[in-house]
Amino acid sequence: MSLEFGDLTTQIAADGRISAEEILELRRLGWADGKMSPDEAESLFVANETCEEPTREWCDFFVEALTSFIVFQVEPRGYVDPEMAEELIARVDRDGRVCTLAELELLVRVIEVATSVPQALRDYALRQVEEAVTLGEGPTRHGELTRQGINATEVAILRRLIFGTGSERPAGVSKAEAELLFRIKDATLYEANAPEWHDLFVKGVAQFLLGFGGNEALTPERARELEQFMAREGAGIGGFLNRMVTSKPDVDGFGSLLKIGGDEPDYLADWDDEAETASLLVPEEHSWLHDMLEADEELDEMEKALIAFIDEETGETFVPRPQG
Repeated sequence: MSLEFGDLTTQIAADGRISAEEILELRRLGWADGKMSPDEAESLFVANETCEEPTREWCDFFVEALTSFIVFQVEPRGYVDPEMAEELIARVDRDGRVCTLAELELLVRVIEVATSVPQALRDYALRQVEEAVTLGEGPTRHGELTRQGINATEVAILRRLIFGTGSERPAGVSKAEAELLFRIKDATLYEANAPEWHDLFVKGVAQFLLGFGGNEALTPERARELEQFMAREGAGIGGFLNRMVTSKPDVDGFGSLLKIGGDEPDYLADWDDEAETASLLVPEEHSWLHDMLEADEELDEMEKALIAFIDEETGETFVPRPQG
C-alpha cells in the first residue's frame, strides 16, 4: 500500500468524515499503478466502518474500487471462488448482519458483475434483505427509508440479486428465490409496501414457473429481453422465451457480445427444447404452487394477481385447491 493512500485512509478513519476532494485523491492514488493492493482494499473497509456520514460519492467509490479488486484482480479473474466469498462475508459480517448500505451494495455489485459466485455468497446477501424486511432493521432501514413493509431500495436490491450475472439462475428465478419472494410477501402483506414490490413478486414467481434457463451468464441482449418481460402489463412470455433462445451467450462474462461462429453450445439446444413447453405448468410446478398458496391458509390479493398473470400467459386456468 502506498504511504499516501494509507495516510489518507487513516485520516478518514480517525475523523469519521470524507470530502469529495479526498475521494478524488483516493481514486488517483489507488489506481496510479492500475491495480489495488490487498492492504489498500483493507484500508477502505476500515475507513467505511468509521465514516460517520458516508456520502453517495464515497459509497460509489467504495463499491467500485472493491468490486474491481475482488472480481477482476483476485484470481481467478472474473469469478469469485469459495475462499474469496468466505473472506468477503467474514469482512462485512457483524453477528450475522451487514451494518452499512455500502457493504451490502458491494455484495450486490459483486454478484451482478462476476461470471459466477458461490451459493453461500448469494444466500448471505439475500438473507440480509429478507431479515431487514421481516425484522424492520438493517442497512436498508436508515435515513428516510420506511421501517414498515418492503421499501423501494429493498425491492431494487432483490431484483438485482435475483437476476444478476452471478445469481443462482441468471436467466430466470430459482425455486429458492421464488420461495423467498413468497416469504417476504407473507411477512409484508398488510404493510405499506413500495409499489414496485407487487410487480416483482408476481413476475418473479411467474418467471420461476414459466421461464427457463440454467447457470449461463446473461448477455446484454438477454438482459434487455428480461427487462422487457418484467415491464410488460400482461401476456407475452411465449414470445419472450422464443426471442431468448436466439440470443448468443456472453462467453467472456464482461458484458460484451462476441460474434460466435460454428456450432452453438449445447445449452442453446437445450433452450430450444425447453422453449416449447416453458409456457405451460408441469405437474411438479402445479404442486409447488398449490403448496405455496396454501401455506398461509388464505388466497390473498397478490396471490390472486399471480394466478391471473399465469392464466393470461399460459391460456389455461389454474384452479387453487379448496382452502381448509
